[in-house]
Amino acid sequence: MTMTRTLLLTGASRGIGHATVRRFNNEGWRVITCSRHPFPQECPWGGGAANHIQIDLANPNDVIEKVEVIRRMLGGRLDALVNNAGISPKGPEGERLDTFDTDLRTWGHVFHVNFFAPVVLARSLRDELAAAKGAVVNVTSIAGGRVHPFAGAAYATSKAALAALTREMAHDFGPLGVRVNAIAPGEIRTDILSAGTEELADTIPMRRLGEPREVADTVYFLCTSPSAYISGTEIEINGAQHV
Repeated sequence: MTMTRTLLLTGASRGIGHATVRRFNNEGWRVITCSRHPFPQECPWGGGAANHIQIDLANPNDVIEKVEVIRRMLGGRLDALVNNAGISPKGPEGERLDTFDTDLRTWGHVFHVNFFAPVVLARSLRDELAAAKGAVVNVTSIAGGRVHPFAGAAYATSKAALAALTREMAHDFGPLGVRVNAIAPGEIRTDILSAGTEELADTIPMRRLGEPREVADTVYFLCTSPSAYISGTEIEINGAQHV
């Protein structure tokens, strides 16, 4: 009898996260979602509220407390952890926040969600990941490697830090048989596109925005056997926007 594989996913409610749930669910995985909101009853995938954890990733105490809830749900085994949750605060008119405009509380809030929560979850669940010889995928961003017209300074630097953390984690988790990689999406068509993103498509060599399912397919690849010897890398999904 084939054992059902389990994915733990943060940031599942929209865009890339939503597409990732669908991709894994269609492959027969059990998907446990994490969000600061209650489970929306209109979501179509199986498992529903029974496989949902309401957690505030910006609150270290809540993350530490909910890790114990997650561990009980897993029953000793976790095949994949995808750290997808991320926040990118904007100014009053929707403008990007640079290093002058971003106050200390905002810096802390962004780094708690985008950087500290992924490492706390991964290290807290290392036994479960090791038991399954599982995989971790951190969702970074092309903004982590260059100044972006919409992503703010706190978001960009948190994603750059997460890319560096991915390499460190690959080194540390490797002896446990756990692979750690990152994906760096570019301009992806979601419901929360920043104003002006559509116009950027004309500057991308492939002349279009990416689709969430294309990102989800890459995540699935990194969590399954075809990528069994890939660890410590960051895959850019951006239609050659980086060249």
